[in-house]
Amino acid sequence: MDYEIIFSAVGILSFVGWGALVASPLKPRVLMFAARTVGILLAIAYVLLLGAGWGVEPEVGYGSLTGVMKGMAAPSHMMTGWTHFLAFDLLIGSWIVERARGSEINHLLVIPCLAVTFLFGPAGFLLYLSLEAVHKRQTASMS
Repeated sequence: MDYEIIFSAVGILSFVGWGALVASPLKPRVLMFAARTVGILLAIAYVLLLGAGWGVEPEVGYGSLTGVMKGMAAPSHMMTGWTHFLAFDLLIGSWIVERARGSEINHLLVIPCLAVTFLFGPAGFLLYLSLEAVHKRQTASMS
């Protein structure tokens, strides 16, 4: 299996999904559907990679940092892990956009949260939760 090609394909697919999230106010239903579909496709790729890498040496040992590091030395395992990150972070990004829309948070304020989620996963999620908390507090004080 050519993991360089898979790496490029899932990377391009991920960028399409993130682009759809950033542009989602232009055509909310279409672009959110596109982002979710890309997230699902990445999740399917993850499951296929997981199956293809099952039993490949070295096995990933989840009981220690050393075991995980040894396991990730196999290209199949590293590609599976990378695809996991791409899929999960994109699905969290979709959740952020939908939640922000429901809370009527200006999308321009959400875009930095998406960028941080794309680059640093959980940090972007926490940034969005902070933005939402501030927005709720400001909205409550205005009513």
